[in-house]
Amino acid sequence: MPNLESPTIELNHLDDLWFQVAGTLCNLTCKHCFISCSPHNHTFGFLDLETVRRALDESVALGVKEYYFTGGEPFLHRDMTAILELTLRYGPATVLTNGTVFKDEWLRRLRAAEDAALYSLEFRVSMDGYIAAENDLVRGDGTFERILRGARQLLAHDFLPILTVTRVNDDEDNRLFDGFVKLLKGHGYERPRIKILPTLRIGAEVNRQRGYHPEERVTEEMMAGYDAGQLICSHSRVVTDRGVYVCPILLEAPDARLGATLNDALRPFALKHQACYTCLQYGALCSNASALQRDA
Repeated sequence: MPNLESPTIELNHLDDLWFQVAGTLCNLTCKHCFISCSPHNHTFGFLDLETVRRALDESVALGVKEYYFTGGEPFLHRDMTAILELTLRYGPATVLTNGTVFKDEWLRRLRAAEDAALYSLEFRVSMDGYIAAENDLVRGDGTFERILRGARQLLAHDFLPILTVTRVNDDEDNRLFDGFVKLLKGHGYERPRIKILPTLRIGAEVNRQRGYHPEERVTEEMMAGYDAGQLICSHSRVVTDRGVYVCPILLEAPDARLGATLNDALRPFALKHQACYTCLQYGALCSNASALQRDA
């Protein structure tokens, strides 16, 4: 009989610190969102600037190397520009955004902040189809053009966004990659950066397509010879207004809250959630480094 016990993953080192900076509030209602963000979801709230500052200060002694900001839509936060300006004093920052609410004033400030900093600022812009019909079916009517406009704004301010694409229809990566390369080059992005992501079958995705099958779970046998360093829970934690969680994917799981502070959250975590199965399959799912990220 196979051993069906869930393996436990140690936090090897806290390399990446995430901030659920906009909680679960978003201006879009994407049909595949794994934490069901929307204009009406206030399950998690915004992080204020001082909370971010305290976590950044705490992270220094723990050796954090990179900082990530997500939501919801981070740029709904009125202090998002100031938060990123502050973070660039501590290390490289990446913000995950749908790209639809940028103001040129914000991007001018952020361009100046990165130019003056020792560290880099990255933007990951989400889009789920290289034609409007595919993207808008998932993200909402008119979002295709709005996201492209946001990408052009970033390019105009000398940022090189990473376009993150969820494989919502189990398409081959090459079809998606080639389609997005053609699209982005047609809009002036000469060497586009593209990261293709798998679907996480939780949250809103359960109603769009399906949830996980019972057999889609992590077992001890699967970990034999596997590099656990690819799993976000081995090198990351996420700060929310409700405490520190193991990762940005499992916010709706009560046991994913590990404590009130970063030091409280340095303990191991059992991979008993089915979303862990997707992380095991693909590795480096949330960080910028990924085998599925390619520069055209």
